[in-house]
Amino acid sequence: MKKSVDEALKKDFQIVFHNEDLLNEALTQASYVNEHPNQGLKFYERIEFLGDAVLQLIVSEYIFKRYPEMPQGKLTRLRAAMVCEASFSQFARECHLDQYILLGKGEEKAGARNRDSLLCDIFESFVGAVYLDQGRQTVEKFVQQVIFPKLDTGAFDHVIDHKTNLQEILQRNGDVLIHYDLLNEAGPDNDLDFKVAVFADDRQLGSGVGKSKKLAEQDAAKNALQKLRVKNA
Repeated sequence: MKKSVDEALKKDFQIVFHNEDLLNEALTQASYVNEHPNQGLKFYERIEFLGDAVLQLIVSEYIFKRYPEMPQGKLTRLRAAMVCEASFSQFARECHLDQYILLGKGEEKAGARNRDSLLCDIFESFVGAVYLDQGRQTVEKFVQQVIFPKLDTGAFDHVIDHKTNLQEILQRNGDVLIHYDLLNEAGPDNDLDFKVAVFADDRQLGSGVGKSKKLAEQDAAKNALQKLRVKNA
């Protein structure tokens, strides 16, 4: 198992631990340590404490810079959605960290390997181990691969108001007439797909689709924001 986790981390994230004891500690639950009292093992909780703080900081800084017009309250809600148990447990699964957790026999039988609370802890402890072993820059690269792309795939759209963000950015230097036009409706009457375009004055900035006009407008605003970020990069 140890060899396979090393190979997976190197292949998927270009991470090679210098101090493998940190990686072992990050992936070891207390139940395993209790069943092997003579091996001098440590379990993940202290490193998890550090990883939690590191993730909070890196995510906070990223969304602060990415959404310059977003008020504090919305930034707080977005961060809460990104660093919650549901998100971290899903990230742990996507990184296959669940496969490498060292568990006691009782916890294994009880299904702890698939428990969201444990997977969340393991994700935080893994990040803490990477930080201790290789520093913030490597953690940022890892987070850029695993977490930040979710902002573009819509994972956190339920807490992001793309229309307001777009309006605030476009009107930063003066009044701009922003309007959303319905381009198309497709599908049966009970399952329509709406396609909408967003315009600034007479210039189309983006388009989007959704099961309602409101959702399509949000998707169009999101598309416009993505194009603006690429243009200004």
